Amino acid sequence: MFKKNQLVVYPAQGVGIVESIMEKEVGGIKTNFYIIRILSNNGTVMIPVNNAKNVGLRCVCDPEYGQNVLKYLADWSDFKGYAGQNWNRRYREYAEKLKSGDLVDVAYVLKELILISQDKELSFGERRLMEHAMSLITTELSYSLNRDKEDIKDEINRIFKDIIQTK
Repeated sequence: MFKKNQLVVYPAQGVGIVESIMEKEVGGIKTNFYIIRILSNNGTVMIPVNNAKNVGLRCVCDPEYGQNVLKYLADWSDFKGYAGQNWNRRYREYAEKLKSGDLVDVAYVLKELILISQDKELSFGERRLMEHAMSLITTELSYSLNRDKEDIKDEINRIFKDIIQTK
């Protein structure tokens, strides 16, 4: 169970803070809800406490995992990546990975879109997905590693610049 003022991650939305836990009656049944303010857009979501795990609500990753995500971004040794499938199929796959709540899945989407951008100009939808993946990663890692969000973004951009130059 999460506590008031605790940082949490809500898949595809990003890092939020538990503002309160309140009881509401829904359909004649009293249920406790987490009231979470998403930090990137100041939006608020209500998540039933007993359903939090099912929707992927989790704590911000620990610093060791955060460092491993940065290492994963830099390691292309076993990366299969872009297989040339059509945009609709890739979009559905990417959306599922962003909703998974797993930061490595989000990093995979970012890596693949970076790779595709080296072969062709990204469409508007692809660019939006890439920006969203970058935002999810940089926000969570900034809280996990206690670093500035722009510093994390600069490090990720350096990683990709180095990788692309060696390809």
